[in-house]
Amino acid sequence: MVFDFQNHIVHHMQNSYYWQLPFLPPVALPAPLTLHALMVIFAFFFLLILFCFFYKKNLPVPTGITNLLEAVVVFVRDDIAITSLGEKDGRRMTPLFCTFFFFILTLNVLGLIPLFATATSNVNVTGALAMVTFSFMVFGAIYKNGFKAFLRVLVPSGVPFPVLFLVVPLEFMGLFIRTFALMIRLFANMLGGHITIAVLIGLGVLFFGVITVPVVALVLMIYLIEVLIAFIQAYVFTLLSAMIIGQTYHPDH
Repeated sequence: MVFDFQNHIVHHMQNSYYWQLPFLPPVALPAPLTLHALMVIFAFFFLLILFCFFYKKNLPVPTGITNLLEAVVVFVRDDIAITSLGEKDGRRMTPLFCTFFFFILTLNVLGLIPLFATATSNVNVTGALAMVTFSFMVFGAIYKNGFKAFLRVLVPSGVPFPVLFLVVPLEFMGLFIRTFALMIRLFANMLGGHITIAVLIGLGVLFFGVITVPVVALVLMIYLIEVLIAFIQAYVFTLLSAMIIGQTYHPDH
């Protein structure tokens, strides 16, 4: 069976009821399970196994994978959670932000492996993640501060009363715009890299024998950049989520 690499790259970006494996016929998935839903399940079980079986909590001196995981958790706690929400709320919210970072990173890295697909190139997946942020941004802030205190997020202090008729609707829309931006930022960045690789492979096929070698070299370079982007996008989503949640948890700052 001939392996169509370009079609395989495109398959990474599309959600379907088939799992297209390299050099093998497509595997039909049982409805309602889709390819990207399967990737989400894989990511869940991977992280479950990683933290339950490979992470050794009681080691006197963490080494190996335990040391690496703890370093990432401390980084998320100190440089993202506490910086954005303060000492008390930052420590309480660290599990959420660690979940964001590891889960998104796992999904991104799975998409770079030919055997799997990129679930974060699906707007439904990134939208669900953004809705978790929205829930904490709105309902978490109401639970923490009360509804009246939450309204101060929509009514900035020091603004003249007539201007509030313009500012308050914009602040209200801003809650949804920030959520939408989170969703689109992750979706577009992960989708864009795969589109670029697919286009370059297409050019290599179109001009076979003329620019094939330069195109392959360029594709490999972009692929390495995609590895870096996988980490950056997990960090950016986590950081922005912490920042906008912090703005509603502490509206006076």
